[in-house]
Amino acid sequence: MFALKALRVFSPATKNVYLRSKQAFSVTMSRMQHTEVQHGETAAPFRPETSMAKTLMDIGTRRIFLEEHDLFRQNVRRFFQEEVVPYHAQWEKAGEVSREVWKKAGEHGLLGIYTSEEHGGIGGDLLSAAIVWEEQMYCNCSGPGFSLHSEIVMPYISHYGSKAQIEHYIPQMTAGKCIGAISNSAQSFVPCRPGVKTFAKKDGTDWILNGSKVFITNGWMSDVVIVVAVTNREAKTAAHGISLFLVDSGTKGFQKGRKLEKLGLKAQDTAELFFEDVRLPAEALLGQVNKGFYYLMNELPQERLLISVMALASCEFMFEETRNYVMQRKAFSKTIADLQQANISKTLFQIFVDTDYYLHCYRNINKKLQKNDLQNSVATQCLQLHGGWGYMWEYPIAK
Repeated sequence: MFALKALRVFSPATKNVYLRSKQAFSVTMSRMQHTEVQHGETAAPFRPETSMAKTLMDIGTRRIFLEEHDLFRQNVRRFFQEEVVPYHAQWEKAGEVSREVWKKAGEHGLLGIYTSEEHGGIGGDLLSAAIVWEEQMYCNCSGPGFSLHSEIVMPYISHYGSKAQIEHYIPQMTAGKCIGAISNSAQSFVPCRPGVKTFAKKDGTDWILNGSKVFITNGWMSDVVIVVAVTNREAKTAAHGISLFLVDSGTKGFQKGRKLEKLGLKAQDTAELFFEDVRLPAEALLGQVNKGFYYLMNELPQERLLISVMALASCEFMFEETRNYVMQRKAFSKTIADLQQANISKTLFQIFVDTDYYLHCYRNINKKLQKNDLQNSVATQCLQLHGGWGYMWEYPIAK
């Protein structure tokens, strides 16, 4: 078991905390199983929590998942290992992934999981969608923008789109043949400090769109973009004057700027978008006019949850990479693990604590769960434990 093997790098005090936690956990599980038997029910297969597993990325752990989730995770993990990992270095140089991997993801049922079958999605549960988020982080490949496409862009269309919009976009997006993006900015979520610099005005039954967007994930490869635009400049607050539009790639006046070269996430295409007198039909309006801000607020919790889950999964990957490194690497006739017990223990238990909180909040999607700070902290700690090699691109922690 992972925790038992890891005990050798813990201080005596940390070992005692772990052993007490393990004992309490075992007692709780025994009581739960006894209660189930008392009521004549079949006890569910034992599923160790993260702290009880061999590694933080084991399949078959965590009681929020079921056996069918485990089977799905196996397939998702295989997909990323076979269709993403071998090509990711090439994609990092190109600044974008291939369209082929999008189509393969669609063929394997990895896109539109949380969108209902009725609308053309897979119709799976949120936990199945989360498995795809986690497995992408576990393979340390940030390139494919599947999560934004599936669990951020598609819900706007399925929740607020017309029947015609849903039928036109959702099946193609689930198949990986139509890549989605959304163009907004952090400031656009703050009514008292509007940051939307894209405007749309009525011209007969059409809309004329002007403005620009930057830092748009999937922007370069996108086939359809949800554009946040001001449609009522006289509104009493920004929240009352924002609308959403569906803009197809190739529409006259819609130009994609350069692919942005970033510090990290090098294979994830990020672009500037420009709109110059783009004429859109009335059917391009997503939902009701001037209701865009409310749609953004409704969907933001799921976006925050997605980012948080991926950040935490990244922490788990980074810890495992670092644990393997410090158990093997030696300095002064001792392994780095022997020399850095306190830092390793601190990092591990920091992840355990946040994992418990994450599991608690998982069932309530409205929780504002943010793990970006934890991800940065763990990345810094793990990189330092690698020493100088942590700065070399050949080591996964450098990413």
